Amino acid sequence: MRGYDMEQIRVGLIGAGGNTKSRHIPGFNKIKGIQLLSVANRSTESSEQVAKEFNIAETAKNWRVVLEDDRIDAVCIGTWPNMHCPITISALNHGKHVLCEARMALNSKEAHEMLDASRYQPDLVAQIVPAPHTLEFDTTIKKLLADDFIGDLITLDGRVSFGTDYPNFSSDLHWRHNRNFSGNNIMNMGIWYEAIMRWVGPAASTFAVGRSVVTHRINTEGNRVPTSIPDHIDILGTFEQGGQMRLNISSVIGSLENEVDIYICGTKGTLRLVQTKGEEKQLYAACIGSDVLEKIEIKDKDRGIWRVEEEFINAIRGKEKISHTDFYTAVKYMEWTDAVTESLKTGCMIKLPLK
Repeated sequence: MRGYDMEQIRVGLIGAGGNTKSRHIPGFNKIKGIQLLSVANRSTESSEQVAKEFNIAETAKNWRVVLEDDRIDAVCIGTWPNMHCPITISALNHGKHVLCEARMALNSKEAHEMLDASRYQPDLVAQIVPAPHTLEFDTTIKKLLADDFIGDLITLDGRVSFGTDYPNFSSDLHWRHNRNFSGNNIMNMGIWYEAIMRWVGPAASTFAVGRSVVTHRINTEGNRVPTSIPDHIDILGTFEQGGQMRLNISSVIGSLENEVDIYICGTKGTLRLVQTKGEEKQLYAACIGSDVLEKIEIKDKDRGIWRVEEEFINAIRGKEKISHTDFYTAVKYMEWTDAVTESLKTGCMIKLPLK
């Protein structure tokens, strides 16, 4: 471990988008002994705006300046995925602890490079920002599965239709629609697979069909540009520990009652995580002999919360290990994302892991 005062940790911000401003900066500011020393955003103007808004001591001309600053102990990377790999590897090589925004990288090749770099620096903490949308329920779901509530897994059957709206053929081009910035990541497919892995483990195979219903979008210059990243996708697969998966992810289906509807079906029982449009997620369960799924009340001690920044700093201080999400886990969801993309291209079932 580096020889700095563990009670005084200086953090540099590289990229300060929505998640950094709404979650990471407030999260760090709640922790005793943490100083947000420097910020480098995409422009000098935006860096200065963030520094002024959140009382950050300094701005940096670019991300390299942050990494070359010997005063900085750790960095929070909030850029688009296309920069996650080079910044992470450089940060580790400069002796900085790394908290990197999800998705991990453009593809699994880059993800493996990041993992390899972290292995060369075992005294440095390397963490990927976790998918937060099921944290409240994860412990309860895992306990029910571990207690054999559903028996052997038969299938995980889910539909995620965020927005539950019809296609908008004049919609704006977001960076997530651009493979140069987003890579093989597709909508919020990856964050749901990350949650699914917490419950039932990683996939052993995958097969996918999908399409871009909205084939063109409007960029910032007002031009109509083609988009190739699917906005509607169906995925089949099998799990390493047995059981199958059928998952639909879409941003172009309208008039659906539920934005999220996931069943975990086994030989003895069934779990259902559901979110009606405009409502909070709810967990239901039933077992053999029950005709109706009943709501599961989440106990306070089992209710997961967002504590990413706290976990990151505690890991640096040697108080706990990273659980959400270490590089090994993130590589698995990146391999699955690549497998889905390869299946879309080839029309073939893809076996996992890829390496």
